[in-house]
Amino acid sequence: MEQYFERLTNELLKKNPHLSEEKARTWVELLWEDFETTYAKAGRKYRGQEVTEQIVRQIILNYGDKLHEFIAKNPKYKAYLEKE
Repeated sequence: MEQYFERLTNELLKKNPHLSEEKARTWVELLWEDFETTYAKAGRKYRGQEVTEQIVRQIILNYGDKLHEFIAKNPKYKAYLEKE
């Protein structure tokens, strides 16, 4: 799984220069976990890490440049993202 996280973290860092490497990695891990949890709660069959990687990559492509602004609008992840 580490290879997925590293790849996605690097993609997020390229998309959003406002994030530190630590925060980018945290975002990737949170998005990954959120997707898998939501998918499971919906009763969907697990389709593998490749599918999760595709979904997280799509989120990064669509919203990665704005993720540093997200915390102001949704404090759900505040504890994870405000520690440096």
